Amino acid sequence: MENDVEFVAPPGRVTIKDVARASGVSVPTVSKVVNGRDGVASATSQRVLAIIDELGYETSLVASSLRRSRTNVIGILVTEFEPFSAELLQGISSAATGTGYELLAYAGLVGAETQPGWERRSLSRLGGTLIDGAIVVTPTTLMSKLSIPVISIDPHTGPEGHAAIDSDNVGGARAATEHLIGLGHQRIAHVRGRTGLASAELRERGYRQALDEAGIPFDPALVQVGGYQTALTTDAAFRLLTTRDRPTAVFAANDSSAIGVLEVAHRLGLRVPDDLSVVGFDDIPQAANAKPPLTTVAQPLHDLGARALELLLQLLDGKAIPQHVQLPASLVVRASTGPVPTSPSAAASSPARQPSTGAGAS
Repeated sequence: MENDVEFVAPPGRVTIKDVARASGVSVPTVSKVVNGRDGVASATSQRVLAIIDELGYETSLVASSLRRSRTNVIGILVTEFEPFSAELLQGISSAATGTGYELLAYAGLVGAETQPGWERRSLSRLGGTLIDGAIVVTPTTLMSKLSIPVISIDPHTGPEGHAAIDSDNVGGARAATEHLIGLGHQRIAHVRGRTGLASAELRERGYRQALDEAGIPFDPALVQVGGYQTALTTDAAFRLLTTRDRPTAVFAANDSSAIGVLEVAHRLGLRVPDDLSVVGFDDIPQAANAKPPLTTVAQPLHDLGARALELLLQLLDGKAIPQHVQLPASLVVRASTGPVPTSPSAAASSPARQPSTGAGAS
């Protein structure tokens, strides 16, 4: 009996004693049925199982995992539930249908600044007893040498030392910048992502490659750090759009930053795309609903989530998987980009007062 599940029910929940009483058998008999032990007649076992279903009796997940060494639960760890991670979660959820696995979504840093290593602390709480494996979204550290299988989506450090999946950040950024160049833009600014994040570095690389291939000199003054945060993006956009020789186009490292640029342009009286063209990256649902609808680079977010789950299930089955999977990114042209303006807007020719901004992740 030492490996059997022990049942502790909170007030109001059906207990093993309730099941035994309704079945007309002893508590040890119910325990044997639930734990799959021998010594119970088939008819009795069927009657007990029927009562369990009727009463809605549930065993302890932790105790069951200790007995079976499996929980059939997969954890999805994110820093917070924002548009990017929400789209990934939908893809993971769709792919999980029919697999026999349940999902546990866990936000490790809601309302807090990103702290390197939060994933390992979270996995130490969940791994082994609550989840069989995990999908970690944009982890800040390497996910190697863990007690459970892990797949990383868009890791901060890039695909090094652990299984990871991402999209073509360089190619997507290059396509966005080439689109603006094709519209005649020469002064193209970049609101980059968080310093130290691999995808942010790769998107800036794609931006610079497109400029170089078009023979447009790189101007460091046209690159400002947005950090994927509302306050930083707003500050960066004001610095760019209130200069005397302001850019005619902005490529932002993600859609939330691009939408922030649209808001600043509106406050300054700039018309998009007549005075300023704006391109984002990700294609979250808010991009199509922006005013005007945002031209962006679409990451296949649902596919990223679904593919991550497939890879994790293969690991759980003991199968070999590739260490790095990259999905393509594609340009989606909407109404926020247009030909280069013939003359700069008067609204941007004189510096405007910068409104107050609030902190928060975008």
